[in-house]
Amino acid sequence: MASPGKLGTFRLPPLPTIREIIKLFGLRAVKQLSQNFLLDLRLTDKIVRKAGSLADVYVYEVGPGPGGITRSILNANIAELVVVEKDTRFIPGLQMLSDAAPGKLRIVHGDVLTYKIEKAFPDHVRRQWEDDPPNVHIIGNLPFSVSTPLIIKWLENISLKDGPFVYGRTKMTLTFQKEVAERLVATTGSQQRSRLSIMAQYLCNVEHLFTIPGKAFVPKPEVDVGVVHFTPLIQPKIKQPFKLVEKVVQNVFQFRRKYCHRGLGMLFPEAQRLESTGRLLELADVDPTLRPTHLSLMHFKSLCDVYRRMCDEDPQLFTYNFRDELKRKRRKSQEKEDGMGSCPMICHGSVLRKNTPR
Repeated sequence: MASPGKLGTFRLPPLPTIREIIKLFGLRAVKQLSQNFLLDLRLTDKIVRKAGSLADVYVYEVGPGPGGITRSILNANIAELVVVEKDTRFIPGLQMLSDAAPGKLRIVHGDVLTYKIEKAFPDHVRRQWEDDPPNVHIIGNLPFSVSTPLIIKWLENISLKDGPFVYGRTKMTLTFQKEVAERLVATTGSQQRSRLSIMAQYLCNVEHLFTIPGKAFVPKPEVDVGVVHFTPLIQPKIKQPFKLVEKVVQNVFQFRRKYCHRGLGMLFPEAQRLESTGRLLELADVDPTLRPTHLSLMHFKSLCDVYRRMCDEDPQLFTYNFRDELKRKRRKSQEKEDGMGSCPMICHGSVLRKNTPR
């Protein structure tokens, strides 16, 4: 075996390069799946190095593709690596890596959105939530098409302490489009401040580690890529159910260029909208003329706490969705138009003659 490298004591034996793997198995990135391959092992090594020490850590890699980051992880002296890959075309290349690292790499042909990672690693790695993070780490070069829904899913898992977070405060190092990465870390008042900023930062310490130029990927995406690190907080900054926080934040940011009272008003039925919105803002001590991007986490905490009390007073309030109200109005309007439109036909002489007993 080769001498120890900078990422750990274990080193893979000589293998075909990632470009050679791609050529050998006739692999092509599928645009519809927003696949982009990172071929530069210096960059994959950097991702793994920036994740922190992985010595004796159980790693869960999502979307390994042809195995660039997978190689760097295997060289980091890990305990075990589980990769979940949906695309069958990549399995043979990953199997070559598994053969080269006996007992280190477990390949799962499946969907990261449904795979039960909580059953993948031994119980002894589990930690109490209040303890230091466990020896478990999620790493992935995420396809752009799944990156946002996946991180929202994992953030909800953090709030519930389930999924990958049954082991404790599992750390994550993930790639996103640069714009999404900037939203995840955006501070109060920033133009990039968004729903993602609040949902990530109320549950995690979030750090944008570095940016990878798009030209490093094959095929070259139209955007650069940001590498983002997440460490779940011991105590969330908003102590309310995830779905409630998500509802408040989504409503605020759907009118991001308006004053915040505009989006908050959509939390309430039209008949009580003005009064309830005013009450929410007053009790939360939030200036109604603040823009959504200028609301701090403390503002959102106050809004969520007050909205929760209002929902406790009126249990039907939480299930209210203004879009459903709009659909009902449109349906009634359409039914009225259809009814008026059918009147001439009903009153038409031929119809009357047809339906009138002789």
